[in-house]
Amino acid sequence: MTDQRPLVAHVMHRFDTGGLENGIVNLINHMPESAYRHAVIALTDITDFRQRIKRTDVEFIAMNKAPGHVFWIYPQLYRIFRELRPAIVHTRNLAALEAQVPAWLSGVAARVHGEHGRDVGDYDGTNKKCQWIRRIYSPFVKHYIALSQDLAEYLVHPVGISSKRVTQIYNGVDAIRFHPVEHRQPIPGSPFNAHEGWIVGTAGRMQTVKDQTNLAKAFVLAIQRTPELRQSLRLIMVGEGPLRQESETILHNAGLGDLAWLPGERTDVPTIMQGLDCFVLPSIAEGISNTILEAMASGLPVIATAVGGNLELVEEGRSGCLVPASNPSCLAGALIYLARQPGMARSMGQHGRQLVERNYSMDAMVRNYQQLYDRLFYGKMRQLNTN
Repeated sequence: MTDQRPLVAHVMHRFDTGGLENGIVNLINHMPESAYRHAVIALTDITDFRQRIKRTDVEFIAMNKAPGHVFWIYPQLYRIFRELRPAIVHTRNLAALEAQVPAWLSGVAARVHGEHGRDVGDYDGTNKKCQWIRRIYSPFVKHYIALSQDLAEYLVHPVGISSKRVTQIYNGVDAIRFHPVEHRQPIPGSPFNAHEGWIVGTAGRMQTVKDQTNLAKAFVLAIQRTPELRQSLRLIMVGEGPLRQESETILHNAGLGDLAWLPGERTDVPTIMQGLDCFVLPSIAEGISNTILEAMASGLPVIATAVGGNLELVEEGRSGCLVPASNPSCLAGALIYLARQPGMARSMGQHGRQLVERNYSMDAMVRNYQQLYDRLFYGKMRQLNTN
């Protein structure tokens, strides 16, 4: 018997470890199976990250696309959409926006595009070429989803999308998987598990936009300015990428390599969070950061750069501190400030947990996506039946 549930085809550049991809995993895993089937289509490749999806009825398609904008992928995507016959095609970020054209050509009526964060090389959203490309493709997109108010504003001004075609939906966080603990817990492999001091940490892809070298420099400055913190302050930086080696070099050259632990990529992020006293996100640009939400859900105070959606998530002085991007001196000041006041830092973490429970639940995120999918798909079906 043919499965009558409508299909959502999620299209992205690459399906690998990352905030965008984690959002897709959460959406698929938590949306009721009776509502929609799902397919994941990566224009390039699909990694073992696919194992994070727990449903067994999800189809994965990797297209192995070469770098750049290549039109030969249009007929290939057209054939995929004609074969799958999705009710909804949902593309993510500029790198997958081109898939809207073959979705339109193949007759998919409900075409959604999501903006999850700033483009590489356009961290402030002023790149005219990126704006122009979005305008060119806008006739093929039925509706837009922006993960932050900042990104929604970008789509309306300066891209020029009608505000009626833009819905802002925050990421949700699994507040059961990520939860506070009364006392900091050991992290498997960490050299600081017996340490009685104050541990700050970060987790994420170690690439330019995340700017972990900024945190390494700030950690060095904090110790240099406040030598007594050498006995208590420790740093954990989880993730893999080109900035890992650079960060290790910065710490080693300052003679502080033994005060930091950079274990590479880890899959036990909830355990990592429970082993920290404070979470730091030193990014140059952000949409709505999953790791900030995970840290808040874990009851941690957050120090983040004042960019993108970070300003919407972190309440200055109440759930954490906001500092200028690419400014190790200011970041060092925030580290010193909270390290000297652990009681206040814990209170900030408790407030962050309350914000998650009130504003960023997984149920709310899934409900908002499902309502939009229903409106676009079933609304179109009712319109066709009426005509």
